[in-house]
Amino acid sequence: MAIISMFYGIIISMYYFDNRRHHTPHIHVKYQDEEAVFSIPDGEMIMGTLKPNKQKLIKAWIEIHKEDLMADWALASEGEEVFKIDPLK
Repeated sequence: MAIISMFYGIIISMYYFDNRRHHTPHIHVKYQDEEAVFSIPDGEMIMGTLKPNKQKLIKAWIEIHKEDLMADWALASEGEEVFKIDPLK
């Protein structure tokens, strides 16, 4: 697992070789005691729970950084080092 960004108490990560379970590019999100998985292409939550206001932040962040996220996904899928992505400000 690699943490790629953190903001407003939200931790965003990608797991190496994680392209088999969800079969779509995605990120893992943790906030307090909640965990969720979000699809990168459409920004939708595909698994887990997350407060609605935090979901909105994640969706906006994904939209802003979609190209960087897809580049990181390609690296992580091959087990390579991913890059940090700027937090939401």
